[in-house]
Amino acid sequence: MRFMPSVLRLAALSVGVVLAIPALAGDESQLIESINNYRSQPQRCGSQASNELPPLSADPRLRLRASGAVDLQQAMASASYPMVNVQAITLNGPRDATSAMKAIQESFCQVVLDPQFVDIGVSRDDRDWRIVLARPLLTAKLGDAQSEGQKLLNEINVARSQPRQCGGQAFSAAAPLAWNATLGTISQDHSRNMANNNYLDHKDRDGRTPGDRAELAGYSGQLVGENIAAGQDTVHKVVEGWLASPGHCANLMNPQYKELGAAYATDPKSSAGIYWTAMFGAQ
Repeated sequence: MRFMPSVLRLAALSVGVVLAIPALAGDESQLIESINNYRSQPQRCGSQASNELPPLSADPRLRLRASGAVDLQQAMASASYPMVNVQAITLNGPRDATSAMKAIQESFCQVVLDPQFVDIGVSRDDRDWRIVLARPLLTAKLGDAQSEGQKLLNEINVARSQPRQCGGQAFSAAAPLAWNATLGTISQDHSRNMANNNYLDHKDRDGRTPGDRAELAGYSGQLVGENIAAGQDTVHKVVEGWLASPGHCANLMNPQYKELGAAYATDPKSSAGIYWTAMFGAQ
C-alpha cells in the first residue's frame, strides 16, 4: 500500500485598537503575501521544522494601529473579533515589506509558522509595523462528523470537476470520488486522536502512518493519501485552505484516487479546537 501525504494547519489570536482603514496599502498586502509564501514551503525555525501551512486570511478587524501600545484583548472585543488566541508582532525600522519580512524570518519565525493561526492583519505607519495573527472561536453550527465528511466529499468533487493549477503542477478535471465508509471511520478516529491529544500530524501518537491505519482497518486499496486540517470550522474553509496549498491541492486533484472518507473532531482544550481528516483511496 502506498501513502501520498499532505498536511494542512491553521491558527490565530491577537488584540489591539482598530482603525477604520480602507483597502490594504501595497506594502501591507505585499507583506501578507510574503508571509503566506513563506508558510507554503517547509521551513526550519531554530531547532524546529515546519511542514507546509495554509495561507492566512487577511481580516480588517486585525488591523491595529502600527505605533504605540495596544491592549489586544480590548481591541479584539472592540472589533467584534471572537478570538481564541491572538499574537502581535511589532517592528520598528523596516523601510518596506521586503525588509519587514526579513526581520520576521530572523526574529519571529515561530509566530508566523504557528499552525494554530488562521487570520492576519497588517498595518504600517512609516517605519512602524504591526502584524496581528489570530485564531477565531468556532462559530459554525456543524452536523455530526460523518455528515460533515459527506459535505467535504461534495466540495472536493466540485473542486475536482474543473482544471486546476496546484503550485507548479497543472491538473485536468478529475472524476468525482465515491464515499467509502471504512475510510470515513479511519478519518474520524484520526481526527479524534489529534483533537484529544492536541497535535496535527499524519503520524499518530502510536507511531502509525495513514497507510498503517488503513491496513489495520482492513481497507483493501493499494493507494491511500491524507489531507489534514485544524482550526477551520466549516467544510468550505477547509477545502479553500487545501486548494491554496500546493501539496494538499495536488492530493485533492489526483486522478488516481477513486474514493474518500472524511470526518472532524473537536476538543475545547486543544490548541486548534477542531481537527479534520480526509483519507483518499483507490481499490
